Amino acid sequence: MASEGTGVSELAARYSTALFELADENQALDTVASDLTTLKQILAESADLRRLVRSPVISRADQGKAMAAVLDSAGVSDLTKRFIGLVAANRRLFSIDGMIEGFLAELARRRGEVTAQVTTAQPLNDAQRDAVIDALKASIGSKVLVNTSVDPELIGGMIVKFGSRMVDTSVRTKLNKLQLAMKASGGSV
Repeated sequence: MASEGTGVSELAARYSTALFELADENQALDTVASDLTTLKQILAESADLRRLVRSPVISRADQGKAMAAVLDSAGVSDLTKRFIGLVAANRRLFSIDGMIEGFLAELARRRGEVTAQVTTAQPLNDAQRDAVIDALKASIGSKVLVNTSVDPELIGGMIVKFGSRMVDTSVRTKLNKLQLAMKASGGSV
């Protein structure tokens, strides 16, 4: 797995690579991926849990106990629990997001999948989501996984990011470009 830069990303890459190899040896890639996706969602929804994993003042023992309780209630596999326990014991929970992303990215790469982040002003219905996936498959030429999010500030349209590419068709961006063009031509806004 390639790391991007230094510090946390290299640390996260090392841990995610180790977990990936361990899960592969134990034929538990799908199980661990599901566990990590669940943990990612729990972290996204809980500000308290995010503070817990990032806090340098909470002891490693308390972080470990708290994470064990969260993982038990989420019903994750023993392998994932042991990995997160090791991460907590090594005081590396602050980097858990990068570890999750690294693991999932490597799994997608191995399967020949591309993950696209689609941000829209309003939630997509199933037909719209399918249309976006079909358009991305046709454009990219490989299997596409789509993560969606909603940002009402876009007003309309969407932003699609995959790999190093980004397509921004949001109304907000179009209005900003129009505003800049009007300023450049001396018009008032």
